[in-house]
Amino acid sequence: MEARTKSAANPDLITAIQHLHKAIHAGGVDRRLLSLVHLRASQINGCSPCVFAAVAGARKAGETEERLHHVVAWRETPFFTAQERAALELAEAATRLQDGAAGVTDRIWSAVAEHFGEEQRTSLVLEIAMTNFFNRINRTTGAQAGTTW
Repeated sequence: MEARTKSAANPDLITAIQHLHKAIHAGGVDRRLLSLVHLRASQINGCSPCVFAAVAGARKAGETEERLHHVVAWRETPFFTAQERAALELAEAATRLQDGAAGVTDRIWSAVAEHFGEEQRTSLVLEIAMTNFFNRINRTTGAQAGTTW
């Protein structure tokens, strides 16, 4: 597949995205966990550039290869903490908002609230939303894996 666009993004858009990323990372959620959340949502959406970037970011933050290879099957592995499982379940539920999917249920939100404070929850929700935003742009424009931002 070849990318459908080749033009550079508007500098104002890049600045706005940088500010959102700064706010997300200021929320107190470990960078590795944010990368895992980004990876899981991107896997669901089939966004190869974001999967590539999430893996690169997670490695840079110190994530292990074993855990990265098992994010796709996190429920069936012993490699993730209860806190990480709550965040990954939130990422899945918030990403799969189609065809009558239940979305983020009270049970899922309660599990997240057990492990994360309000500012951290906001950070997680913004990370998931930004990931889905980029997934949709990349899938629409045919962006290719192999670069990070």
